[in-house]
Amino acid sequence: MIVRPAVAGDIAAAAVVAAASYAQAFAAILEAEALARYDAAFFAGRFAAALDRLRVAEDGGIVGFSLVTGTHLDMLFIAPVAQGTGAGRALLVEAVGRGARTLECFRDNLPARHFYERQGWRLDHAIRREFAGQVRDFVIYEQP
Repeated sequence: MIVRPAVAGDIAAAAVVAAASYAQAFAAILEAEALARYDAAFFAGRFAAALDRLRVAEDGGIVGFSLVTGTHLDMLFIAPVAQGTGAGRALLVEAVGRGARTLECFRDNLPARHFYERQGWRLDHAIRREFAGQVRDFVIYEQP
C-alpha cells in the first residue's frame, strides 16, 4: 500500500472512489436525494480546489483518499472493494503525521466510528448541525 500526495491526474479516480464509498457508507443515514448530490463530479470539484491537501492510497490503482485541513481530517474514504486491506489505516497514519488531530463523523456511521476507535482516536463530544438540508447528528473525535 502506497500513500502519496495526489496530482491532478488522480482527481477523477479519487472522485469515483469518493462517490462509491460515500453512497455505501451513508445509504442508511442520508436520503436518496441528498446522496445524489455527492456524485463524482461534486468530489472532482472539491478535490481540484484542495489538491495540495489530498492524499491517495494506491494498491494497483487508487483505492482511497484523505483530505486534511490544518489539524482536522476532513475526509477519509476507501473504495468498498478495498475496505479491510489496510488502506484506511495507512491514510490515517499519514494524516496524523501531517498534523491531523480531530475529525467529525456521522453519529450513526458505526463502521467508521469503530475504525477510528480501534486506531486509538477518542470520542470528544457530539454536535448537531445542518448538512444536506437537514439538522443531523455528528460526533467529534480527537487524536490523544
